[in-house]
Amino acid sequence: MAALRVILIVVAVAYLGVLAFMYLQQRSLQYFPSRAATPPEALGLSGVSEQRVQTPDGETLVLWRAEARPGMPTILFFHGNGGALPDRAERMAFYQAQGFGALFLSYRGYGASTGSVSEQGFITDALTAYDVLVKDGIPPRKIAVVGESLGTGVAVQLAAQKPVGAVALEAPFTAAVDVAAGIYWYLPVRWLMKDQYLSRDHIANVRVPLLIQHGDADRVIPVDQGRKLYDMANEPKELVILPGRGHDVIGSPDVWAREVQFFRRHIGL
Repeated sequence: MAALRVILIVVAVAYLGVLAFMYLQQRSLQYFPSRAATPPEALGLSGVSEQRVQTPDGETLVLWRAEARPGMPTILFFHGNGGALPDRAERMAFYQAQGFGALFLSYRGYGASTGSVSEQGFITDALTAYDVLVKDGIPPRKIAVVGESLGTGVAVQLAAQKPVGAVALEAPFTAAVDVAAGIYWYLPVRWLMKDQYLSRDHIANVRVPLLIQHGDADRVIPVDQGRKLYDMANEPKELVILPGRGHDVIGSPDVWAREVQFFRRHIGL
């Protein structure tokens, strides 16, 4: 009995140690920012300006901005948890080639933007970027919101708070905490996690055309997450499940092209 008691104590102490580590280090496990700050022209992009704006809480954000052709929408893009804007140069060039305007946000803690990562900080950043477009005279109905992976959580919250024309989500979740709970099933993730991105609590307030695309072989964010979020969403909405495709759909021109066609149908010329 004494030996068993010692084993249980050791296991309990080890488990508490894991809990403490996960709580203290959770953001380093959730966010993978690159500090790459290559300007758009160095990546072969033309007609793309790099802007810096201040957030209400004093951070400086980097934005990439391309103007739309007359009458075309402008895409407000929120990237995922890895890399930085230079990794999305091909996407920017694609949108430009279609005549769309675009504003790509570098969240706080990414690229040359100042500050530290957090969900609340990212939402503040998204609202700041949105305000840039509106102040520059872009009608809200001509703003098309796109989010990839973790950025879908930002996109949903932005569109739930502000008027926009349409929303497209690539590999979305019902909540980041739902994904984490599946991975770390042995931990009380729902109590520990700071940045939960509860898209399921906000999607009912998104009342514009919605497109969701998800690969059915996604090992990062399971396709059931995308399906469930779609079921919770308001009409009009479209769901595209891509057979045999993984999480890399977020970097696929065919996915971007489907979004462009969706936006043309709903908020184009």
